[in-house]
Amino acid sequence: MSELKISRMVLGMCQTNCYFVYKEGSTRVLLFDPADNGKQIYDTLKAKGLEIAAILLTHGHFDHILGCNELKEVAGVKTYACESEKVLFEDTDKNVSAQIGRPYTVKIDHYMKDLDVITLEGMKIQMIHTPGHTIGSCCYYFLEDNLLISGDTLFEGSVGRTDLPTGSMSALNRSIREKLAVLPGEVKIYPGHGDSSTMEHEMKYNPYCQ
Repeated sequence: MSELKISRMVLGMCQTNCYFVYKEGSTRVLLFDPADNGKQIYDTLKAKGLEIAAILLTHGHFDHILGCNELKEVAGVKTYACESEKVLFEDTDKNVSAQIGRPYTVKIDHYMKDLDVITLEGMKIQMIHTPGHTIGSCCYYFLEDNLLISGDTLFEGSVGRTDLPTGSMSALNRSIREKLAVLPGEVKIYPGHGDSSTMEHEMKYNPYCQ
């Protein structure tokens, strides 16, 4: 099995992690959360000899989607997300883009249900619906590689805020307890903001995982 490669660009006013994941030896990447400047993302990856194969979104907040439409157009690819997040992708108040003066919506090509498994570019990925930060927040679990793109559900030592539209701390607590705490300790976590971690570390030191 080819080793998985993951890198990031930190983009936008909220310093959002935009990840690109690919198999060693491949030039086709999966792009997670294009936070801003879609053309810049495309050009940066092209300069590295990499081609975008698909865009996957962890949730619909403006700071994770503002580069999506431009990137989708220049790369000619499809978008994937959790079906429960549709209302945020299509509502500028709920995704908070109207409040920052940049009203923005995204049309998703492929909506997924909780625990759906897809294979893209030879990578087997399970979409885990983790409501709390938003109603349709999700994580992407690379089943054969112990890697989790956690969006704003789980951070190193913390969790995402729940005071924006559709957020719920009780739902977030359930998501972490029932959906993420059951994953193996060696799973590497790549959050929407900040540094990476492991599930073992978070279970020991993150107060929201106790």
